[in-house]
Amino acid sequence: MPMSTAGPSLAAILDDARSRAEASGAFGAIGIKSGRLVCHARASASPASYRIFEDGGRLWVALVMADRWLSGSIETDLLHTGDKVEDLIEEELVELGLTGHHPVVEHFRSDDLLFTFRTPLPQRDAATAAAFLLAYEACFRRLGDMEAGSGD
Repeated sequence: MPMSTAGPSLAAILDDARSRAEASGAFGAIGIKSGRLVCHARASASPASYRIFEDGGRLWVALVMADRWLSGSIETDLLHTGDKVEDLIEEELVELGLTGHHPVVEHFRSDDLLFTFRTPLPQRDAATAAAFLLAYEACFRRLGDMEAGSGD
């Protein structure tokens, strides 16, 4: 019989990444819904969530928010510091032991009117998905008003 090279199923990847996200303690509520892992930001000034999902046959990690002001606060921080979000995420990946990746970050307003930062994952496995999710959280937590609710 031929061997399958498809790799782990989306459900298995999301379930494993969910367990790793819960163990990290970095997020608010965490759940899997409609074929995507959704991890709510712990203390942002307005609701935002980190997600792992499949689109166009690829896995992606994303930060999404409905609030234009929150998205703008992140952009303003990046503008003022001169940092590139790709470099910040890459540094967090290195801290997590995942080297040799140069993430590409897309930033746009989606069809469902969510301000979105997203990155395609370089491979389809739970360890990579979880590392990118945690790198996104560590990077974006310090930008804009993503920690604004921590003292409230």
